[in-house]
Amino acid sequence: MAMADPSRPLMTDGLGRRISYLRISVTDRCDLRCRYCMAEKMQFLPKNQVLTLEEIALLADLFIARGIRKIRLTGGEPLVRRDIGDLVRRIGRRIGTGLDELTLTTNGTRLVDHAEMLADAGVRRINVSLDSRDPERFAHVTRGGKIDQVLVGLDAARAAGLAVKINMVALKGVNDDEILPMLRWCGEQGFDLTLIETMPLGDTGEDRTDHYLPLTLVADRIRAEHALTPLSHRTGGPARYHAVEGMSIKLGVITPLTQNFCADCNRIRMTCEGKIFMCLGHEDHVDFKEALREGGLPAVEPLIDRALRLKPAAHDFRIGAGEGAATRRHMSVTGG
Repeated sequence: MAMADPSRPLMTDGLGRRISYLRISVTDRCDLRCRYCMAEKMQFLPKNQVLTLEEIALLADLFIARGIRKIRLTGGEPLVRRDIGDLVRRIGRRIGTGLDELTLTTNGTRLVDHAEMLADAGVRRINVSLDSRDPERFAHVTRGGKIDQVLVGLDAARAAGLAVKINMVALKGVNDDEILPMLRWCGEQGFDLTLIETMPLGDTGEDRTDHYLPLTLVADRIRAEHALTPLSHRTGGPARYHAVEGMSIKLGVITPLTQNFCADCNRIRMTCEGKIFMCLGHEDHVDFKEALREGGLPAVEPLIDRALRLKPAAHDFRIGAGEGAATRRHMSVTGG
């Protein structure tokens, strides 16, 4: 398939929102166990329930033909998937022929081995999840991770020419004292920083209410030290960006709980088992895997339109005493 096929309708949901951004979870597995994302002991999908890399590539081509302009590869941790480079190169070849951009979200532990491959395949920027630079605190949040692996990976990404944005989940009583130092460190490193409110997804064995930190409060703390100027800059996702006085980087905020951003949502998500979720905060989905394996791409295309009709007006994230998870899925299943 070449560029968006003019004979096919572009992807527009029932509310008239143009869908141009696809996030693909290539695996539910991860080499870390972040407390806000996963349970300590996870039960992962058996191999036969996971789409092959060839199946993912075929579906990516179909979505590009329907007008998807940006694809982000996620996980779990996408770089733990065997032969992930084959998929990145395959989708990367579509850049300029229907696809504007291919990006990736990673925890950074495998970047030292994959950064050059990503750059060679056409990836120009990546998001790296990093909630603390303190070795002991990083190990606590990730349940055993080693910060040095990530820092070496960031150096490798920079050396490969990849633009880096750090994603930091703001956690009250855990890393709230590191937010300003993280911002300043990112300014020194030339990394943009996006702060994210914790989201109620799946049972992680942790009480998110204890650690929920509204980013409105965080922004006030930052403004006490650095003036923030709103920017019109967008990268296709939900982050809203600000210029930071005295720094050349951008500060992003993702606020699913304090400031709903659903009115202009342009995203859908595909899990590694071929389920299309129209919203991170809802369980409604359409399963592509059986149709693809039994009838090929012609059997899948009608399901895209069914999925678009199911896309809700807004997510249903709530947090507080007595509130359960918005979905049974862990963050690692849908890819954030």
